[in-house]
Amino acid sequence: MNLQGCGTALITPFKQDQSIDEQALRSLVEWQITSGIHFLVPCGTTGETPTLSKDEWLRVIDITIEVNGGRVPIVAGATSNCTAEAVEKARELSRRKGVDAILTASPYYNKPTQEGQYQHFKAIAEAVDKPLVLYSVVGRTAANIEPATLGRLAKIPNIIAVKEASGNISQIAEVFNHVPESFLVFSGDDAITIPVIALGGVGIISVCSNEIPKEMSQLTAAALNNDWDKARRLQRQYLRLMQANFLESNPMPAKAVLAMMGRIEEVLRLPMLPVKPETRSKLEKVAAEVGLLQVHASVSDL
Repeated sequence: MNLQGCGTALITPFKQDQSIDEQALRSLVEWQITSGIHFLVPCGTTGETPTLSKDEWLRVIDITIEVNGGRVPIVAGATSNCTAEAVEKARELSRRKGVDAILTASPYYNKPTQEGQYQHFKAIAEAVDKPLVLYSVVGRTAANIEPATLGRLAKIPNIIAVKEASGNISQIAEVFNHVPESFLVFSGDDAITIPVIALGGVGIISVCSNEIPKEMSQLTAAALNNDWDKARRLQRQYLRLMQANFLESNPMPAKAVLAMMGRIEEVLRLPMLPVKPETRSKLEKVAAEVGLLQVHASVSDL
């Protein structure tokens, strides 16, 4: 498995009756792959996974596997703030052919110590054979994986990577001083993909690539190939969209834009809601400016 480049943290499309929109999901996955995405990440935070039942969680992953047909790696999400449940979810995914690696985030709400996080991830790793990608996102979990703790975890053979979404460049820089060169560091924030790669990272697990899979894949590949001019050009072109995706809690803005693009219905599960009218206006303006809404752009030009 060659895990690098841009991976999409897939949204989960819903119908108006709140059921999973399987047709929209299949279409989204196919579009991602044909657009050149490097790998797929179903059932992460962006997929509203806390609101999915166990059967729905597995269904989303199974559809992703089926449509993918082995074309790109799949890193499937399995997170819980109960270690025993996280272990069981990881075991469930380890039995699924077509899941190449498992993404698992810090336990949320509990606020474990660094040692608690170490023991949590160690228990998951020892329960499965598949590679683990850890997810450090203190803004969502209230639990930061400190660089020294990550260094200890990197010694566990099947913990191979981290999605670093602390937003703290100094911390990310320090991570590289604690982990071996073979350990994979992914940015968890679209806007800092370039600096993370410049420090030694191998890519991004992206929200923005839900909307612009081709462009985010090109940006990431350019940075990895030391074509910094192209990477910076794409960064400048799409930075507004990267930022707009967080005008409200993810994935609310991303779903709004995808609905504007006609790819999904803008349906979320509580506690997520459709974006506020003023946010929608801003998103529509940004999406039109970057060329996602050709109709709107042409009308505004008249």
